[in-house]
Amino acid sequence: MTEFLNPEKVLKQLKLREDMIAADFGCGSGSWVLPLARKLDGGKVYAIDILEEPLSALRAKAKLAKIENVETIKLDVEKGTSLLEGSCDLVLMTNLLFEVEDKKKVLEEGKRILKKGGRILVVDWKKEAALGPKEGKVSPEEIKEIATEIGLKIEKPASYRPARSGTGAGEFEASPYHYGLILLK
Repeated sequence: MTEFLNPEKVLKQLKLREDMIAADFGCGSGSWVLPLARKLDGGKVYAIDILEEPLSALRAKAKLAKIENVETIKLDVEKGTSLLEGSCDLVLMTNLLFEVEDKKKVLEEGKRILKKGGRILVVDWKKEAALGPKEGKVSPEEIKEIATEIGLKIEKPASYRPARSGTGAGEFEASPYHYGLILLK
């Protein structure tokens, strides 16, 4: 059976330190937050979502797992965040950009809260994927174009192996249905 999307495996593409500060934009009920928080046990993860229900579920899961370095924040990342400029080492945007109207604004907010040398992990639906949303899928080329425009660089993942021919510079296969990009401030 084909694996859908494994956050643990994808997070291995990053050079994580246990004292990092991270933000997960559009965190949902925490499928990325919890594995990340375990890796950053000396740091902190800001879990940000527009809806209260998944944040409530995340708080319950974190409590049950005895994970104490997660702070949930309810807000719309397209309108900005309350996080301080240059306060984070890492921003996750997983299965998010296909949903937002202003991709550039969300990427700019990610860049704003990053420290110099910080990274944004983008994982989103491949356009050709049979699963996922019918509309709104965004190509890695479009993300790279916006990233370059706002002054972010494309970084090769830690264990870089392009998945298939045609995979562009810096892209990696996050799952059979998702691509990944790491953007560097």
